[in-house]
Amino acid sequence: MARDIDQKLRATAALLGTVTAKDLATAFRRANPATSFDVDRAHKWIQGRAHPRELRLYEDWAKVLDLGHPGAWVAECDLGDFIDAVCARHNCDRDTLERRIESSSRSGAGQHQEPSLSLEGTYACYSHAWSPYFGGQLIRGELSITRPQSPQKLLVSYAERLPTSGLRLEGPFVMSGRAMHLDLREPGGDARFFFCLFLPTPPVSVLAGLMCGATIIDPDARPSVTRIVMIRLPVPNMQLRSAVAYLPPETSVAGDLASLGLRIPDPIAVDEGIGAFLNSSDERGLDQIDPPSYRTLAHLFNPIWLASAIATQQRVGKA
Repeated sequence: MARDIDQKLRATAALLGTVTAKDLATAFRRANPATSFDVDRAHKWIQGRAHPRELRLYEDWAKVLDLGHPGAWVAECDLGDFIDAVCARHNCDRDTLERRIESSSRSGAGQHQEPSLSLEGTYACYSHAWSPYFGGQLIRGELSITRPQSPQKLLVSYAERLPTSGLRLEGPFVMSGRAMHLDLREPGGDARFFFCLFLPTPPVSVLAGLMCGATIIDPDARPSVTRIVMIRLPVPNMQLRSAVAYLPPETSVAGDLASLGLRIPDPIAVDEGIGAFLNSSDERGLDQIDPPSYRTLAHLFNPIWLASAIATQQRVGKA
């Protein structure tokens, strides 16, 4: 099953120093003159709206990178393992490669993203770790909302880079009259998370609510629930998929968001606002989130999101 194809293509382009889908196509044709790599479809692959379905194309990809792995491995491997293999084979510094990938993501994303009422984009997610081995720590995930096919249908994916393996769940987006619901399942696996979130308000800088499911890294699969805050990023960031999800104790969420490319003018206010939302002190055994706590987050992050979106547009305009 193909995974993280958009990010792997960006990593390939960054390694090769290519700029456009046509440049990538040229590299594939050098590896195999009869390759099925198609420029028009490649635009969708790079945007994460689709992925190649022919195994032979992944075989061509393996030849382009000369990793010593078959095409099926290129398609199915975890993104972090893919980048590790690329860096090891080509003697490339990982930090340098990831900076190149992020730079290409920014230049490409500006042509398709504008500050609007749309939910599409990438969100950095913060919640309490369920695993007993990481008690008291926060875990960071990535939520991606895309419109791969029908303009009326959104696809949602949630991913965490666990120490044991990568976890990725997918499912449809459902907006009811009273809440936003996500029922996400692991393709080819048995993990399943359910999210119940506040209805978002424009410009959709933050989503928040509850996430429930069963523990993953645990001798027992314990039913669990946590509050979760999802902060919209101006552009995707490789660190979300390549860095281990569990954050060290006492990590500043504001500092983490800044490392993901979000400009944080008041880190103390951000840490206090997210901390207040995530930590419930209800003694009745009921975790029922008050709407004002979500509105506080929206008021905090709306100006940050708008400033970042405008800065991204200005960088693209000068390029």
